[in-house]
Amino acid sequence: MRAFRYESLPGRVVFGEGSAETVAEEISAQRVLVLATPRGLPLARRLAAPLRDRVVGEFTEVREHVPVAVALHARSRARELRADCLLAIGGGSTVGTAKAIAMELRLPIVAVPTTYAGSEMTPVWGMTSSEGKQTGRSLDVLPSVVLYDPVLTASLPRALTVTSAMNAMAHSVEGVYAAGANPISSLMAAESVRALAKGLVEEAPASLLYGAYLAGAVFAVTGSGLHHKICHVLGGAYDLPHAATHTVVLPHVAEYMDGPALAPIAAALNASTAASGLRALAHRVDAPTSLAAIGFDAAKLAEAAALIAAQSPVPEHDIHALLAAAL
Repeated sequence: MRAFRYESLPGRVVFGEGSAETVAEEISAQRVLVLATPRGLPLARRLAAPLRDRVVGEFTEVREHVPVAVALHARSRARELRADCLLAIGGGSTVGTAKAIAMELRLPIVAVPTTYAGSEMTPVWGMTSSEGKQTGRSLDVLPSVVLYDPVLTASLPRALTVTSAMNAMAHSVEGVYAAGANPISSLMAAESVRALAKGLVEEAPASLLYGAYLAGAVFAVTGSGLHHKICHVLGGAYDLPHAATHTVVLPHVAEYMDGPALAPIAAALNASTAASGLRALAHRVDAPTSLAAIGFDAAKLAEAAALIAAQSPVPEHDIHALLAAAL
């Protein structure tokens, strides 16, 4: 048994059908700011209704990759309302916007995920500007309570379900070789991949949400590696869809990183290698497999490789080859 470090992060998780209906029971704060997308606002209002006049406002200007301008406006809104709690109901962008507020104002976050993003389990924040995507870690942004309700994800469009779940799987796949990988997180990663693959094939929301929860918990402990560096550059610099980018890039990075650490992932997918298992799963569930198909301009290939290489110890020619294969 090799030596390792494992840091269990604080936070309460409530999992099960109907758990979102108990959100008011999890909040003792008196001035709650609700965050949701315009499309998700009706659901957010319904779930927050039992809080009555403790809801002091709403913020719906949520955008993917959390642009700095949106973060600044959200913080201003929270200050103006004198909010003492953030209720984020939605996907990774909604939770990410709450994190952008919390990292400066240090307000507690209660998260109710409606996708499989996993951001709700991590102390990682990210914001995008003209200079690209910046990320960091702080316990100030880790949600204090997360309510996982499979009922809320059951109505996701199939295409979004697939890319969101594959995005979650990327957290677990990277978690077995990232700098903070350890035997505990690797067990969770393998279980996560099994649950996500089963959920995708059988279209089982509870299995998907369970897998996504584990994936977020893995990522929170192990940190990121090459896969996330690539996807953060592609998403931030070229405005590619977040989950779809992770979906396309994942098998290619797994192939590049192939080694003993990835054996549990291959086993979880009943495949000879993690990369072959991921490709087979992507094909089976009609996941996107091409960067070009999700909006990446082939003419930007060399530029993107240089941007990624500047943030990674991986040689630029290797990154260029990986992106070319994913193109």
